[in-house]
Amino acid sequence: MASSVETLIRSTVGKGVEALAARNRKRLPQPAAAHPFLSGVHRPMETELTLTDLPVSGAIPAALDGRYLRIGPNPIAPDPASYHWFIGDGMVHGLRLQGGRALWYRNRWIRSEAVAAALGERPAPGPRHGGFDTVNTNVVDVAGRTFALVEAGSYPVELSDDLSEQAYNPFDGGLSGSFTAHPHRDPLTGEMHAICYEGRDPAMIRHVALDGQGRVTRETPIPVRHGPSIHDCGLTARYVVILDLPVTFSMKTVISGHGFPYRWNAQHQARVGLLPRAGRAEDIIWCDVDPAYVFHVANAFDMEDGRVALDVCAFDTMFDESHEGPDARSRGLERWTADPATQSVSIRTLDPSPQEFPRCDERRFGRPYRYAYSVALPEGGADFRAKALYRHDLLAGTRQVRSFGEGRHPGEFVFVPAAPDSAEGEGWLIGLVIDAKAETTDLMILDAQDITGLAVASVHLPHRVPPGFHGNWIGRAA
Repeated sequence: MASSVETLIRSTVGKGVEALAARNRKRLPQPAAAHPFLSGVHRPMETELTLTDLPVSGAIPAALDGRYLRIGPNPIAPDPASYHWFIGDGMVHGLRLQGGRALWYRNRWIRSEAVAAALGERPAPGPRHGGFDTVNTNVVDVAGRTFALVEAGSYPVELSDDLSEQAYNPFDGGLSGSFTAHPHRDPLTGEMHAICYEGRDPAMIRHVALDGQGRVTRETPIPVRHGPSIHDCGLTARYVVILDLPVTFSMKTVISGHGFPYRWNAQHQARVGLLPRAGRAEDIIWCDVDPAYVFHVANAFDMEDGRVALDVCAFDTMFDESHEGPDARSRGLERWTADPATQSVSIRTLDPSPQEFPRCDERRFGRPYRYAYSVALPEGGADFRAKALYRHDLLAGTRQVRSFGEGRHPGEFVFVPAAPDSAEGEGWLIGLVIDAKAETTDLMILDAQDITGLAVASVHLPHRVPPGFHGNWIGRAA
């Protein structure tokens, strides 16, 4: 990560501050205890594996023909003094399912300049954006091609089906700046929309849109203040929903030598922006909201009365104390309702239990929906080692809870429909579950309509896959 921080410094403040930050980074004290995101279940993998014909319990549905892909930080040579969970070298994990079998598992580091040098290999080809090439946050399908993503820095990395080939690719030259970790596809039009930001330009964010063929059709600049960290966005039939919240770029943190340069900023006005999907910056309706931070959006949709509903997992603050990772307790699943008429946001708690990584049936993204899925976090502190899976029925106001047992930690689960035209929520939930004691991992397939029942199938991996961020099921093209 040193390279990315130095690039950011070079772009914003020049050589003097860059030298000061590098000097201070070397002076940071080593933590007295083990770094929480470099030890325990988070301890990085040290090798790349290729495993074939994996053991399976239960029966993998024949309809599941494709790959489950997930990415996360897996630093190859971290310095615990300056390390933050969000900055580790990216590692992609993939499992190929076909014909009721688990054909293979592979894990591969993204071949950034630093990773390639550590491995004694050539870095992945392709252009770099501003010298930053760490990619570690999401893996998505864009018009039948697979891309690994990160925000605020590198161009995307295109991956081959078996993960053996990688190339930095700004969507065939169409992308001029950074991208996002969370683009959202409109299931009706095939367009993808994203809100993108860069640390080197704290006065500007961008709305980026791609058409159904994966071509960039617009990069609309939007003026902001303080350099907000915008991890996710919402999408409705009318609007792209912007989350301009009080985690912003911190020059003090950069100069001090810490690896992740974003901190809680109580002076930054929290607001939600409603950008007409074909609009410009001057068309945004900004709606003030009480200070809070949101990593992830479950869904958003237009209401009949003209307001906009946005379902999120929210926190009172974020990055206010720790330099190691998330440092606040989740306050649960909430509905933020933005009113364009009053330019305000009201908040209603849907479920107060701490939780994160909310997902929905992506066929309903941007439209009214019924079911949301998230992982339960511990009640105390800012522990991100999930303990259970939730299925929310937002119409009935109920939830199902799936516990995986003592010492077993689920990651984000992804909904896969049983068929393209099946009803909302009819299908499977797929995700990785770590067994901390056994140091193993299962890819679990659950019936999305009853997550409390027996697993449909479990694919067994003989090693621990460290908790990561995001991934998706990418079905084989027909």
